[in-house]
Amino acid sequence: MITRKLVRMIEAHCDDLAKGLAEKLHRSSRTAGFLVIPREELVHATGDLYRNLGDWLLSKTEAEIEMRFVEIGKRRYVQKVPLDDVIWGIILSKEALWGFLRRESLADHALDLFNELEFMQLLDGFFDRAVYYAVRGYESAKTARVAA
Repeated sequence: MITRKLVRMIEAHCDDLAKGLAEKLHRSSRTAGFLVIPREELVHATGDLYRNLGDWLLSKTEAEIEMRFVEIGKRRYVQKVPLDDVIWGIILSKEALWGFLRRESLADHALDLFNELEFMQLLDGFFDRAVYYAVRGYESAKTARVAA
């Protein structure tokens, strides 16, 4: 199945993808808030996500995705990363994967192309949920701080 092939390809290159993403997060004016986070922490967090992408896309439940990204949102709030930077960081994560797949994966025929599109929809759905739950976690941490 092409989805598993693409996931394995991403997982095999997870370290390079994570390093490239950490560099983009520290270099982009839209994610200047990430400069407070050490590069090694960003590489570790994104590498872990990319390394286990198959699990996240194919077997993790909505509750597990919620728990992971609510926690990320809370952590970024505590680290004082602005919410718009957090969202742009997730968008950059998705764009990094799209770019990698465009460079590395060429569909040989119509069926492969259809399967790749199906994979891209899975990927989009995952990152859309990541954004939603990260915002929930961020806002939850903000509300808790105001209440305290």
